[in-house]
Amino acid sequence: MEEQKTFFERLAEERHTTVEAIRAQITARIKAGLHDSDPVRRAQWEKIPCAGEIPTPEEWLRYAVKRLQEDGAEDLLKRYLIDE
Repeated sequence: MEEQKTFFERLAEERHTTVEAIRAQITARIKAGLHDSDPVRRAQWEKIPCAGEIPTPEEWLRYAVKRLQEDGAEDLLKRYLIDE
């Protein structure tokens, strides 16, 4: 039985890049969001729970999945995160 890939592994494979490159892109977006000049948008990024100074890609993903579930958008999870 084939081992199930992580979200980051699947994304890297689909984009023909590495997991490290995907994590770097997500980290860059998180940092940009936390420094957004729009206080409303910046506040959205600041809501992401994290153990350190900035959220890790894994912390961002957990938060995003939780928000989708809370908002009743599980269909997006099925479409993009779950193998059919």
